Amino acid sequence: MQPLVIYCYDAYCGWCYGFSPVIKRIAEEYKDKFGFETLSGGMVMPEEPTPISVTATYISKAYKGVESRTGIRFGEDYIWHIFNPDKSDWFPDSTKPAIAMCIFKEYHPELQVQFAGDLQYALHFEGRDLTDDEAYRNLLERYNILPPAFYEKLKDPAYKEKAAYEFALVKQLKVTGFPTVFIQTDESKFYLVARGFTEYENLKKNIDEVFYSITKESSSF
Repeated sequence: MQPLVIYCYDAYCGWCYGFSPVIKRIAEEYKDKFGFETLSGGMVMPEEPTPISVTATYISKAYKGVESRTGIRFGEDYIWHIFNPDKSDWFPDSTKPAIAMCIFKEYHPELQVQFAGDLQYALHFEGRDLTDDEAYRNLLERYNILPPAFYEKLKDPAYKEKAAYEFALVKQLKVTGFPTVFIQTDESKFYLVARGFTEYENLKKNIDEVFYSITKESSSF
């Protein structure tokens, strides 16, 4: 099998948003050497709808750390909800963006990493509510996906099952935080190359080491 870079992320993960430019650069640079698969992790899965006020205090402090470490910037429309949780109508839930990702993969499997970044930007910069169906409409235009077909699938239980399968797969990979990146070289062999935010240079070094290792193994047969 072609070596596969597996990017475990969540649309609601601020550190994944900060990591997005790194993994997009990697996906572009290594597209001829690796396949790329993006798995949604189900980071925010409340049993009952839970308002943004539950996590707003934590995020109001943590987002500055993400900006400082990664150089990314959170948009004013997102920050408004964090500092005005009593006025916000947000009830974060990772399910719908994960379903959207499963649908998107059918249209543009080679652009999964790019689409993950777009979802994160829509939330963390543009301040779009990813539990709202309309949050995805402008992305459909960008990727030439017909809205009627997309929205029909968004409500189809089969795609919710696909998202649940991804959540379970991420757990099976023993991912405990996001972002996490693996390289899979066969059915049972996985190399961990990033856990948490990782600078481009370090991730590239880790990937190159794995690529050198598997190339060396294949040439020895």
